[in-house]
Parts: sequence; structure tokens; C-alpha cells
Amino acid sequence: MAQFTYLTQAGYDKLKADLEEMRTTGRKEAAKAIAEAREKGDLSENAEYDAAKEHQGLLEAKINGMEQKLGGARIIDETMLDTSKVGILTTVTIKNVKTNKIFVYKLVPELESDLKQNKISAGSPVGQGLLGKVEGEIALVRTPNGNIEFKVLKITIEP
Repeated sequence: MAQFTYLTQAGYDKLKADLEEMRTTGRKEAAKAIAEAREKGDLSENAEYDAAKEHQGLLEAKINGMEQKLGGARIIDETMLDTSKVGILTTVTIKNVKTNKIFVYKLVPELESDLKQNKISAGSPVGQGLLGKVEGEIALVRTPNGNIEFKVLKITIEP
């Protein structure tokens, strides 16, 4: 069964550029490190060689994973977004009912999440709790430390 990875156009372009960088520069650097380690003598007792080979294997696994994600990528059409309810790529302003703290998050695909930029994955506990909610509705978010209630204050679409 095919697994889809939902991305924005910007996320798709970044993933594609990162993959190309690994395929070219990353592979060249890994090959160079292996060649340099080989020159140092006996491979059976050469920790540098073992480390270089392990790094190469990890790089190839990462490249394979990225190729699979790109192969199953579906780009989200941002012009078709709806602000009547919380969904992927919407920016939502929420208030913690207990503490009255206000947060603003943009729900994004998992590969594009970045908490420093207030971008959270739609698959995260907070994202899942907010999906489908409308302004004024209370979202119950289940966390390992207990349930948290957030009131949805505003739903917008921001670049």
C-alpha cells in the first residue's frame, strides 16, 4: 500500500534540494573519507575505515528514505484551503483554558514542523486535537502529562 507524504510546494522543493545535495556532495565526501581511511593501512584494525563505511551506510539509508517520501509526495494546493475550521496549513490562535496563555501555531505536514517558527505537525497531539475545530470551540488535547483544553480563538491562512 502506497504511503503518501503531504507537503507544501516549499517543503517539496526543500526536500528535493536536500536529496540532491546528499546524492552529490554527501556521496563524494563519504567516498573520500573511505579512500583516506584505506590509505592508512590494515583495514581489519582501522577504526576510521569502519566509521567511514558506517557513515556511508547511514547516508544511503537517509537518501533511500527521502526518495521514498518524494515518490509518495502529494503537494497541498494552498489556494483551496478553508478557514471555517482548523486544518492543515491553517494558522490557529488558541488559548489554554486553565492558564489563559495564548499561542499561535501553523499546522503543517510532519516533515515541515519547526517549533521555533511555531509550525507544528498536524499529526502531533496538539495538531490532532485541533484538527476540525471551529472558532469558539474547545479542543481537548491528550498529552502524557494529562489532558489540556484549548479554546480556538481565530483561524487564518498566512504564508
